[in-house]
Amino acid sequence: IIDDRLTLVRAACARALRPLLRLALGLGLKYPHLDDLLRELLLEEARRSLQAQGVRPNVSLLAVATGLNRKQVTARLRETADPLPMTERSAAARTFTRWLQLARDEPARARLPIAAPEGRGPSFEALARQASRSDVHHRSVLNELCRLGLCREVDDQVQLLADGFVASGDLQTTLSFLGDNLRDHASAAVANTLSGKPLFLERAVFADRLAVADCEATQRLVRERWNALQHELVGVLGRCTEAGQGGHRLRVGIYVYAEPAPPQETS
Repeated sequence: IIDDRLTLVRAACARALRPLLRLALGLGLKYPHLDDLLRELLLEEARRSLQAQGVRPNVSLLAVATGLNRKQVTARLRETADPLPMTERSAAARTFTRWLQLARDEPARARLPIAAPEGRGPSFEALARQASRSDVHHRSVLNELCRLGLCREVDDQVQLLADGFVASGDLQTTLSFLGDNLRDHASAAVANTLSGKPLFLERAVFADRLAVADCEATQRLVRERWNALQHELVGVLGRCTEAGQGGHRLRVGIYVYAEPAPPQETS
């Protein structure tokens, strides 16, 4: 039974990892890099698991939990720095989301003065200060949004250019969102699997034998529905954040993926 379970888990991990390996190969990551990464992550997760059980991790316990030998464990017992910024801490993303919300309620607000005269009326400065909780200067936020092509500065005003925070021209920001979005989607599915009961919403609709036009039409439909839901969620969560009475974080996401179906095998 244990062997059967391991076989099933291995197959599930293979499906989940395949796109990430495609990313690794596409951007030049090699086997030695992946091998080192996997060992570090195994140790980090084993350490967290033991701590969650109230057990103080040591070399022996970590070696048993991960299958690494004691020498390998000892060589990797160090904190590693993450070079990617955490997307939920991005002042640019938070400011853009609030601006988008404002512009959907009042379309004229898609164009804002950078600084309102005598601080009166809406302005990008006030928006950035509120979104970043005054941690980041509004000019730094504006420069970042302009660099990402999400807005442009015109004289003393700034114009919104996009309907979503998609930093397609910036590899670091793109990889940050890829990592955080996939991490939380996978974390929801894994939590549901390990708990034995559904804790988090995680659903999908799938179909085959579709024309390209069917896939494109479906994506347009989902984008439209997501824009409406995102607008509602940002309003609700913005009010909760302003109250600031909790210690939890939350991420809600959606995705669409389509590709040519593999050819069916003939007997």
